[in-house]
Amino acid sequence: MMKERASRNRTLTVAENEYTALKERLFLPEKKEMTVSQITNKTMCGDLFEIIDLLPAEFVDLLIIDPPYNLNKDFHGLKFSKTNDEAYLAYLESWFPKIIRTVKPTGSVYLCGDWKSAFCLYKIMRDFTIIRNRITWQREKGRGAKANWKNAAEDIWFGTKTDDYYFNVDAVKQKRRVIAPYKENGKPKDWEETIAGNFRLTYPSNFWDDISIPYWSMPENTDHPTQKPEKLIAKLILASCPEQGMVFDPFLGSGTTSVVAKKLGRAYTGIEINEAYCCWAEKRLLLAEKDTNIQGYLHGVFWERNTLNLQIKGNKKITQTETNGKDIVLVL
Repeated sequence: MMKERASRNRTLTVAENEYTALKERLFLPEKKEMTVSQITNKTMCGDLFEIIDLLPAEFVDLLIIDPPYNLNKDFHGLKFSKTNDEAYLAYLESWFPKIIRTVKPTGSVYLCGDWKSAFCLYKIMRDFTIIRNRITWQREKGRGAKANWKNAAEDIWFGTKTDDYYFNVDAVKQKRRVIAPYKENGKPKDWEETIAGNFRLTYPSNFWDDISIPYWSMPENTDHPTQKPEKLIAKLILASCPEQGMVFDPFLGSGTTSVVAKKLGRAYTGIEINEAYCCWAEKRLLLAEKDTNIQGYLHGVFWERNTLNLQIKGNKKITQTETNGKDIVLVL
């Protein structure tokens, strides 16, 4: 049954009459080894544990892994049950070594999780990659807690297979507001003046506080219960996958990794067991052919949260902001 939604709700929907055409776009793995050409730019609809040994070796530049966290979660009928650290680590060990073999020697791996599983995530990454960092990103949504601190952050562990790996820091710089602008000889020092404010391009740290969780008014939003933001995935792809490189997500969900890879000119492939989620991914991929926008990312720069939203200047409401080189063009 289709949900009834408010007229302003932009959550992606797939009508019943769309499913047939979308299902025809899916790649249905058979019980034989697959070639890279077969799965390039495809959504593989199937069980990872049945497919994992049939995947090609060393074809992936960037592996993004967003497995079920060690929480009780219902993925539209497919349920994952919380367990102890030992059992969750055993779950990771049952597939992580096999999925790592798909990564090129120069490739990178990002593994998502939360603080409760930090021990398990660190151990599995340490055993099979060279750990480079742990990114913590602020998830501004979440329930408050009366007897504890509100859980408002998640982690992404970054590792590589060797010391020879791709990383493009210039592609992931962030444009931040300058609170106390400093001038030298009367001119801005390492920042720029614009009619929308003072901004500086900065190198990214391993704490990200500029991410917005998809919600009902954002066109990237779906009904997936644990959907990652496109902006979050865009940072990983731009930093760690060269142009025309291959991005692989073995827990694809509603397709965010593939969609962002397509928008950014990378090849992609992903595995998802839920057929409906696969169809959501395919519809998003079709939409990405006409709309390559990524919320919070504009003209090669990541902006702080809400700095590209509605702004007020004098008595004029600014409905959109765009960058044109170093200037801000206000579209009224």
